Amino acid sequence: MSILIGIGVAGTVATVYIARKGWHALHKAVGITPGVLTYHDSQTPRLLNDTRWQQLNLNKEHLSCLPNSQLRQLQRIDNKVVSYDNYQKQMQKQNVTPAISESQFIVNKLLQTRLPEMLASYYQLMTIDGHANTNRYERQSEANDLLQQVLDNIETRLDNLLESVERQHLQDLKVMKGYIDSQNI
Repeated sequence: MSILIGIGVAGTVATVYIARKGWHALHKAVGITPGVLTYHDSQTPRLLNDTRWQQLNLNKEHLSCLPNSQLRQLQRIDNKVVSYDNYQKQMQKQNVTPAISESQFIVNKLLQTRLPEMLASYYQLMTIDGHANTNRYERQSEANDLLQQVLDNIETRLDNLLESVERQHLQDLKVMKGYIDSQNI
């Protein structure tokens, strides 16, 4: 009798274990985690929920209609701004105040003022309910292209700015090496 009870318990445990593993495998196959309930608005790009801005001050509502590729580009821009900001802080720690160049001023103006304004305009255009407007999709496509060009422009300017900083420091190292080499007489 105890052997039958033991076999019954072992069979039940094995059945529950296999069923649980199957249930988890099914959930994993469709890309969800059992036991975790999170709401995701289908209108909001997936990347927006995970994005944390370090330097850029952007309205999340205005970002909600951007495609993930543009959100990723904004994230790259934010990371480059962080790199440049860290450089500026390091210079201040060394009591060096570099002169602000025109390109630095323009990039700062683009990031602080123009980018948020353009994102707001883009959001307004994408969320307008244009029932009677037949050119709506053409305008949205044009707006998407224009915003992409602006993002590309900002990223290129940031790349050039960071590259100029690297070139300047490399030049400083070459000058110092030349000076040290000339003193070894």
